[in-house]
Amino acid sequence: MTDIKNICVFASSSNKLEKIFYKDAQELGFLIGQKGFNIVYGGSKLGMMYACAEATKKAGGKIIGIMPEKLANMGCANPEDCDEFILTSGMRERKAKLDELSDAIIAIAGGYGTLEELSELIVQKQLGYNSKPIVILNTDGFYDKLIEFFNTIIDRNFANSDSSKLYYIAKTPQEAIDYIIKYIPTKISAKIV
Repeated sequence: MTDIKNICVFASSSNKLEKIFYKDAQELGFLIGQKGFNIVYGGSKLGMMYACAEATKKAGGKIIGIMPEKLANMGCANPEDCDEFILTSGMRERKAKLDELSDAIIAIAGGYGTLEELSELIVQKQLGYNSKPIVILNTDGFYDKLIEFFNTIIDRNFANSDSSKLYYIAKTPQEAIDYIIKYIPTKISAKIV
């Protein structure tokens, strides 16, 4: 798919994680910039979000940050490093803007917010609102239990068997970027099971 330019990265803003998570975030950001992509992210100067965005910029990519005013007022905004920084009125508007400005999605390790964002984009793809590549970067097995749960959803007929094609599981940042570069949209049926 040649029209991918902006990759949205969902990630943790915590500064208290094991080093392997920041390492993968930095490697992913470097690859995003090196391959000629830009990053769309939550606009934070904290955690894996910042590690990934900073590495993208160092490798030649642009940074588009999107943050709700409430979070920006708490002092975690990063407008100074962003090529474009957008303030939103709340989280729903932020998620809509992240979606609007991105051509592909990569979820790296994160908390409840990352899980919510990832789930929403999977559902949108399932229902045919987008055909963007969605990658789950499973650093150090972080998403093993979530992937197991997704398989349970399918195995117990809460979603049809094609649903596993809505997202791709990558073990490394390189695998995540390779998948996006080679991505060809597939039609996933949203039929009721």
